[in-house]
Amino acid sequence: MELRQLRYLVALADEQHFTRAAARSRVAQPALSQQIRKLEQEVGVPLVERTTRRVRLTDAGTQLVAHARRVLAELDDARAELERLTGLVGGRVTIGLTQTPGPLDLVRLLGDYHARFPGVELVVREDLSTTLAGELRDDVLDLAFLSLVDEADRRGLELHELAEEPLVVVLPEAHRLAGRSRVTIGDLRDEELVAFSEGATIREAVRRVARGAGFEPRIAFETREVARARTIVAAGLGVAVLPRSDAQAPGPPVRVVSLHAPTLTHRISLCWRHGKRHAPAVRALLEQTRSAYAG
Repeated sequence: MELRQLRYLVALADEQHFTRAAARSRVAQPALSQQIRKLEQEVGVPLVERTTRRVRLTDAGTQLVAHARRVLAELDDARAELERLTGLVGGRVTIGLTQTPGPLDLVRLLGDYHARFPGVELVVREDLSTTLAGELRDDVLDLAFLSLVDEADRRGLELHELAEEPLVVVLPEAHRLAGRSRVTIGDLRDEELVAFSEGATIREAVRRVARGAGFEPRIAFETREVARARTIVAAGLGVAVLPRSDAQAPGPPVRVVSLHAPTLTHRISLCWRHGKRHAPAVRALLEQTRSAYAG
C-alpha cells in the first residue's frame, strides 16, 4: 500500500469523479485509475463502485479513506515539523527597518531571537518606510517594521500594529519657544526645519498639516539619521519633529515640546506581503514580535 495510492483514494472520495480527482492530484486520469485498481487488488476487496455517471465508495472504501485521512494528516504534520526545525537551524530572515523606529527596541528583539535560534542569519536594511514597503511587495524583504500612513503605501501588505506615540517638536535650548509646554503647527511657520529625506512618513505628515495651516514648511537640513537631526537642532541650526522616544533619547541637550493643533501620532507596524507563505524562521520572528508587543 503506497502513500500516493492513499492520496488518490482520498481525492476520489472528495471529488467523486476520476477526471477531477486526477486533476487535483496532478496525474493523468488513466494513471490514477490504475493505482486505485492496484490498491483494490492489494486489499482484496472493491473500494469503488464505478458507473458511467458517478463514482461511489464501497463500505470498505469509506473505512479505508477514514484511516487514510488520519495517516496523511500525521505525515503532513511530521513533514511540517521537520521543515520548521530545518528552517530554524539554518534559515535566513531579511528585515526592513524604518529610520524612525520610535519606541521599538529592535536590538533587544533580535537579540532574544538570536539567542533562541543562533543558526538563523538575520539581515537588516534601514530605509524609508515607503521604499521598504515596495521591497516587501517585491519579496526583497521577508518582514519590515514600518511607519505607513497612506493607503497607497499599505497596498498589498498586511500590518500588525506594535506601538504608537506622539510626534513632538525638538528645539534648541535657547529657542524662543523652548519655554512653552506645547506648540501648534502654526508656531513653526517661520522656522527652519531639520527633516528626513523626501518621502519619509514624518516629513510628509508635517508637510500635510502645515499646508492645512496655510504654509509650506521650510526645510533647511535634510538627514537620514535621528541622532544627526538632534545634533543639528542642539547646535541651534533648526527645529525638528520627531517621535517622542527618539526626541528624549540620550544625546546633545535639546528642549522637547508637545505638538498640538493638530496632534500627530507615529505608529510602528510589523508588515509583510499579503498572502506570503513564510519560511519557518520568518514565522518564528513574526510570532515572537507579536508576543513581545501584545498590547
